[in-house]
Amino acid sequence: MSEVVALVTGANRGIGQAFVEELLEQGARVYAGSRDPDAVTTPGAVPVELDVTDPAQVAAAATRCGDVNLLVNNAGLFTNQRLVLTADPDAARREMEINYFGTLAMTRAFAPVLGANGGGQIINVLSVAAIVPTAFMGGYSPAKAAALFLSGITRAELEPQGTKVTALIVGSVATRMSEHVDGHKEDPRDIARAGLKAAAKGELTADTDWMAVDARARLARDPVRYERGLGRLIHKAVLRTGRD
Repeated sequence: MSEVVALVTGANRGIGQAFVEELLEQGARVYAGSRDPDAVTTPGAVPVELDVTDPAQVAAAATRCGDVNLLVNNAGLFTNQRLVLTADPDAARREMEINYFGTLAMTRAFAPVLGANGGGQIINVLSVAAIVPTAFMGGYSPAKAAALFLSGITRAELEPQGTKVTALIVGSVATRMSEHVDGHKEDPRDIARAGLKAAAKGELTADTDWMAVDARARLARDPVRYERGLGRLIHKAVLRTGRD
């Protein structure tokens, strides 16, 4: 790939903004997609109004950003609700709409754009919750797992046109999503840097940080024990907060 022309979704904060900043630093041209383009404040980025669940806005972005050769599907939603014993039954549907169907919509819209521009690349920003059922992440975990399968299927379908797909397994990162979480959190720029490096190397699935690598190892050693351990965390949280 010669000059990188990227579109990053959910680009106004967190990991999305970090991708925008890192790409610009590496000399790329960057479209920064956000439901509120005025919230995109990174100098040098081109704001694009983009709600990945809005078909008209997705189609408009594909038309406007016809020179893109790197699509970073980062836009996501975490409602901090349980899946079954939830006070908000619609939360899981909203998480699936953005984390899975939004990623699918963007991939469908930009597949011909990437093909016309030499194949290009797709980076899907996922989560440790995509590789192990994570009870305290409610509908987010199933949605990210679905997006992981989407990544593999996309890779197979778009291989003939030369499009590469890298799925990023991301641990705890210092973003608004993790404000309620204790413990070590990664710098979003480190995640973006690791993700771009993995994509440049052609990695299919990449663990971007210590927590992701540790989770992969624990899952390989004893998947049942690891899953149950994560499940116990939700019970501790319920007891600590009194949340139903």
